[in-house]
Amino acid sequence: METGSKPTAVYGRAASLWAVAFAALHFYWALGGDRGLSVSAGEALAAERPQWFVVFGLWGVGLLCLAATLPAWLLTRPRPGGVPGLLIGSAGWGIGILLLTRGIGIEVLLLADTSGDVVSVSPEQRAWSLALWNPWFALGGLAFGLAALRYGKPHHDKVGSCAPT
Repeated sequence: METGSKPTAVYGRAASLWAVAFAALHFYWALGGDRGLSVSAGEALAAERPQWFVVFGLWGVGLLCLAATLPAWLLTRPRPGGVPGLLIGSAGWGIGILLLTRGIGIEVLLLADTSGDVVSVSPEQRAWSLALWNPWFALGGLAFGLAALRYGKPHHDKVGSCAPT
């Protein structure tokens, strides 16, 4: 069976799509787009756009998301032996854990309102983070984690036999 049609490859493709979508969004913001930026980064950063924020928070994060498409794609391919296979699987797990931690961790912090007066988070920014941004980070983490989990494992075809990956 061809790699692209393997049921296990769907997780790697989902992870890749997630990474491309988030890269595109950050590049849109870096190039001056503003739709959704204020509820993601906050009113002050969206309005002022300090250079450090544009360079690291928008271009940098966009490039990291774009770079994550490589391990996501490699997780859809047959697993090479030795160190390369271990590195690809580890990259998938690492990205998955990072995204899940970000999505769930921020969700918990916002729900618990742990920042108090230390951090200014507008009610609109909080609502959008809880309802939109954090669940997407968690879904991206799940996609990468499931791709890493299934990486190199055999799958069952329609007649029930086990075929090697």
